[in-house]
Amino acid sequence: MNLLLPGIAAAYLLTFARVGTLIMLMPGIGETVVSPRLRLAFALLVALVLFPMVRPLLPPMQGAGAGPALIGLLIGEIAVGLVLGLSVRAVLAALQTTGTIVAQQLGLSYAMTVDPTTAGQQATLGTFLTLLGITLVLAADLHHLALAGIRDSYAMMPPAGVPATGDAASVAIRAVARGFALAVQIAAPFIAFGILFNLGLGVLSRLMPQMQVFFVATPASILIGMLVLLATLGVMMAVFVDDLGRWLAQIGRA
Repeated sequence: MNLLLPGIAAAYLLTFARVGTLIMLMPGIGETVVSPRLRLAFALLVALVLFPMVRPLLPPMQGAGAGPALIGLLIGEIAVGLVLGLSVRAVLAALQTTGTIVAQQLGLSYAMTVDPTTAGQQATLGTFLTLLGITLVLAADLHHLALAGIRDSYAMMPPAGVPATGDAASVAIRAVARGFALAVQIAAPFIAFGILFNLGLGVLSRLMPQMQVFFVATPASILIGMLVLLATLGVMMAVFVDDLGRWLAQIGRA
């Protein structure tokens, strides 16, 4: 039994390295507003549940080279967790990018608040959309897809040391590209509104040079933009939740 305990402890440590990293970056549960102790306890529990499945996948570590092999596997599991977790975060960051685009189109880019999910100053609309998106992630049970993705990640990237740089770069590039494409797709109504509104103001200023365009444009832009936001918010968040769900389901099968 004494000979088995170090092997079991090492296997659980390797399981926790990947699972813990993914839990810390998981949408909803991995936010900074959630207590670190709760996240740690949840990660330990998920690692314990997945341990019987993961242990047969681990390469045998015996002999004099067991120490360096364990360190290499540990670094590799943390790297896999970072690659997959940050790829999901890149898609989730589409809401913050959308909020920045919308704020610029409405003339509210100067309105900044502290985003509790990042502990930094962001556009107020971006903070609102991010908090709404995280709420919908939990309400739509997408965190269950994230947990299933943690389980399926062992089929996609078995424990075999540091992942290939090309594979990691491919996942990261696809995630960032998807996040920006999703942000532009969600903010498309406001981009079109901004172009048409500014074009109309330009024509109006040429027809009525004596009118103070700035004093008329800013309140009108905010008022009409808020009405557009109210009309399209449901569709915007539905597109986001659907795309994030497809990404979480796809990442386990990639």
